[in-house]
Amino acid sequence: MKILNQIVISSMVVFVGCNQQNKTSETNKAETEVKQKLITLADFKKIKGVDNVQEVPFQLFTKLDSVQFFVAPNKDATHLKVAYNKFDNYYGFEEFEDYYSIHYSINNNISNSIEAFVLKSEFTAAFELTLKGVDLYEIRSSTFKKSDDFKNKSFKKFGTITEISEQEFKANSKNRIGEALIKNPNIQLQDDNWVYIENGRKEVITQHENISTETGPLANEYVGRSPYLNLEVFKENSDEVAGSFYSFYNIKNAVMFELGTEGYPQILPTKGWVTSVSSNNDVGSNFVISQYLPQTKRQENLLYTNFTNFKIADEKKAFWTDNETFYAEVYPLNSASANGKKQKTAYIKIQLKADLF
Repeated sequence: MKILNQIVISSMVVFVGCNQQNKTSETNKAETEVKQKLITLADFKKIKGVDNVQEVPFQLFTKLDSVQFFVAPNKDATHLKVAYNKFDNYYGFEEFEDYYSIHYSINNNISNSIEAFVLKSEFTAAFELTLKGVDLYEIRSSTFKKSDDFKNKSFKKFGTITEISEQEFKANSKNRIGEALIKNPNIQLQDDNWVYIENGRKEVITQHENISTETGPLANEYVGRSPYLNLEVFKENSDEVAGSFYSFYNIKNAVMFELGTEGYPQILPTKGWVTSVSSNNDVGSNFVISQYLPQTKRQENLLYTNFTNFKIADEKKAFWTDNETFYAEVYPLNSASANGKKQKTAYIKIQLKADLF
């Protein structure tokens, strides 16, 4: 009986001790919650707003409905939950172990901007963006054989598009088809002008007349000759025109502009195609297939699509392996290098439907 009483008493001591410990833990938790001061955006450090995005080290993106703003880069700092607004910009300025410092304009009012610290786990920096979870099929519009379509928002009616590995991309590049552009020795740069010289004949190559600038002529770069088209290709650039334009010139008969592409031309003589991919100045990237018409020396659009979720990394690295299969090196939309960190490259494969054309 004495032994039994001791067991009961011991059990009561253990039970009471555990209960006391739980109460102490709950009390400490309650005290911690009380110490968390209730704050608003007005409690954050006021700063000069961002008036030039080019000066922002990196941008941040989130898929959460709300994010946490801390007044300092540590877990014990007071913080505030802020609803995500797709029109908000999160400009990153410094990277800490678990946090990014950001400049944030309240209600997009640049004169009412603050500095805050956000968790890395809730954001993705521009240089860390990938194609994971991205809908590659999404397009803004398309044109198929002169028929414009602004309602259908998927590439599926034209074919498939998938992300592939760098290894697969490089392996297939060995099977690329298409025409290589070859330098014409008769085209030379003289006095800041490209000229064609042959058998005493000298002709100045006038740049694409449909692109003009207020600051002077375009800066053009000779790319090479297309043996199939019998045309010379130039890359034309301007400070006032975003991106580049590739112009094709007839040199033998007269130095005149005949056709052009927005991206580096990928030419398939077996199909008579002039194709290209390029980053769209507005959204995403453009994929274009045109039919060259030798009788009229013009091009006729077969397919144009404006993909919305990626940009083209290097136009020259794109290639065809057959008449339906196209590969390109791309960047996720909004990705950018920063602080010595390179943006992540991705690779895509476009497979057109066999009976598309």
